[in-house]
Amino acid sequence: MVDDGELRDWFCREVLPLERPLTRFIRRNYSRIDDVVDIRQEVYAAALKGAHREVPTNTSAYIFAIARNNLKNRSRRDHVVSFELAADIDALGQEFEIDDLDRHLLARDELRRALKGIRQLPARCAQVVHLRKVEGYSTKETADHLGVTTHTVERQLTLGMRALADYMLGGSGRVRRELGQTNAKGRQSR
Repeated sequence: MVDDGELRDWFCREVLPLERPLTRFIRRNYSRIDDVVDIRQEVYAAALKGAHREVPTNTSAYIFAIARNNLKNRSRRDHVVSFELAADIDALGQEFEIDDLDRHLLARDELRRALKGIRQLPARCAQVVHLRKVEGYSTKETADHLGVTTHTVERQLTLGMRALADYMLGGSGRVRRELGQTNAKGRQSR
């Protein structure tokens, strides 16, 4: 049996630094974005419960195994609909179901449209927008990952988000650089 102080130290030292990759793993492997934080908390709770008996030697493998099993179980549960749930849904009325379905379809269409807008950005701009806004990287992490300066990341993100907003509002979605700006090599843009 592991004492609470040792368990707390292990959790802070080895589990919490895995939060960002764990969150990305859950986002990539589970369709309901709203549940990501809840799933992560369930993984933490299960990890603490298991580690209370014995602290694992490979924390990363342990955490991701718990997350994978949690996602598999959720997926199975999502595909099973109980008779009581079906009866409750029927009792809610047709109007509610249609509104909920409309919201879901609209959100899915908007997501597809946003992804299409990101894909039509210039390659570097698309990489920066994806890493910062989809994967949740910080500006420094994005710069390190791509081998560029933080200034480049900030500039590409600004250009990309403006172009994406233009696209989402029905425009062309093209990156527009203002006249008189200089690029990273000090040359004037046109």
